[in-house]
Amino acid sequence: MNKLAFIGGGSMAEAIISGITAKGIINPPQISVMNKIDRIRLAFLEETYGITAVGNMKELLEGAEVVFLAVKPKDVLAALTAAKDHLSKGQLIVSVAAGVSTACIETIIDQKAAIIRAMPNTSAAIGKSATALSANAFVAPGQLAFINDIFLTIGLVSPVEEEQLDAVTGLSGSGPAYVYYLAEAMMKSAQEIGLLDQTAKELTIQTLLGAAEMLKTSSKTPQVLRREVTSPGGTTEAGIKVLEQYGVQDAVITCIKEASMQSKRLGENLSRQIFSESVSQD
Repeated sequence: MNKLAFIGGGSMAEAIISGITAKGIINPPQISVMNKIDRIRLAFLEETYGITAVGNMKELLEGAEVVFLAVKPKDVLAALTAAKDHLSKGQLIVSVAAGVSTACIETIIDQKAAIIRAMPNTSAAIGKSATALSANAFVAPGQLAFINDIFLTIGLVSPVEEEQLDAVTGLSGSGPAYVYYLAEAMMKSAQEIGLLDQTAKELTIQTLLGAAEMLKTSSKTPQVLRREVTSPGGTTEAGIKVLEQYGVQDAVITCIKEASMQSKRLGENLSRQIFSESVSQD
């Protein structure tokens, strides 16, 4: 790939750029980025990563083989409307805008195009994202392999069908917040039973890290691992009984289902808005 273009220079764009440059996938000057108004942000990205900040869409997209759409969903219509006259046949569009379907993107740019939708999460900032990729029928195998390699620089990658992206959003897209919520409860409880704040934090973090590593490296299911820790009449059993009493597992399942449904609802509403506004501009 000769040139990558980023429409948007926010935290997710930075995480991807950081991964690309750290792994040497492409030379930094071959990466171009622009955003709407924040010149200070562009200067920071240029100085930090050695990439090229540009001021107009024509310059950004000219010669780019891959175009990353890294803006908020509400800004997709404006961004793609500004870009569509400068897009070239054969360019690959990679969208990290949650809820914006390939059909919406094709409608705005008024052409069939190779499009990959990516759903990373905020752990991309430290190279630990769980990213799902969905490619449409126009994406060539080599293009998909290249984008897969790019997202591997910021974590794990899983291929999914586009209709599964709402489920991905509910599970791993929002997932870090669920873990933080659990950590918050663990730290509060530790303080209430007499541990110092720093001790509570250190023990909570290491406990979560250790459990995650066990899940990753062991062939055993979470259920088996849990049972191995839970001795009859012991302390863990006493704690688990309280979780069961309060229906915590059912609550987590319902939480993820609701987050997935909300992703679907937001996507449908956004699609209707984009289709309506796009048609009205024609």
